[in-house]
Amino acid sequence: MIKTNILIVDDDPKIRSLLRNVMEGEGYCVSEAETSAAALHQVETTSINLVMLDVRLGADNGIEVAREIRNTSRVPIIIVSGRNDVIDRVVGLEVGADDYITKPFHVREVVARVRSVLRRSEGQATTPKPTNLAKVKAPMESSEKYVFDGLTAFPERFQLLDRQGAECGLTSGDFKLLNVFLKRPKRVLSRDQLMDLTGGVDWSPLDRTIDNQVARLRKKIERDPSNPKVIKTIRGIGYSLACDVKVSQVTPVSNSA
Repeated sequence: MIKTNILIVDDDPKIRSLLRNVMEGEGYCVSEAETSAAALHQVETTSINLVMLDVRLGADNGIEVAREIRNTSRVPIIIVSGRNDVIDRVVGLEVGADDYITKPFHVREVVARVRSVLRRSEGQATTPKPTNLAKVKAPMESSEKYVFDGLTAFPERFQLLDRQGAECGLTSGDFKLLNVFLKRPKRVLSRDQLMDLTGGVDWSPLDRTIDNQVARLRKKIERDPSNPKVIKTIRGIGYSLACDVKVSQVTPVSNSA
């Protein structure tokens, strides 16, 4: 059985040791990095299933590290910060982090959040760069394409194209939530349903996880996030994808030499 590999990025050896002990106690494999350079090297050369990233890395900025990771990988990222600042939290989520934990934290909460993010990510991991130049041919299989409000989604590729045809850069958590909506257009979905369908932990009235995820997704797909028309809020219940969705089959084109 292949174990899940978690990369802990923190310049404080005590925090790294604490998180390592907790994660290894839950059966995960753990790697460590003290600097941004070491973290990016690990992500580039090792198969990583989840990154736990401190915002402050000495002279380095954890938010920028998250941005660099997200530019090349969909590996889940949990930001760990000593600052419970709304702006830091929003910026972290906007650059592509899947969750945000503040210090001091309770280890059981950390474990629960790690499990939740891993479930939502469906095993997404970084892929080490190949050591040779051999080309890998993709299988010629058909996949579904979803077109809605000028956007085009390819769920099997974790790809979303905006209204100009450029990639939106969704995280694995963003795409998991979007996929739930795309498969249930114009249906009202409660927060309980959304949490269950995205593989998250049980929701409570004080839990803002789904609301935060919807807000982040809206910033990437709405024409005007301040006046959302695609994902509508149903007061007192949850959310609904309000636009029409057209589904069709797509067969990849072979790139044979």
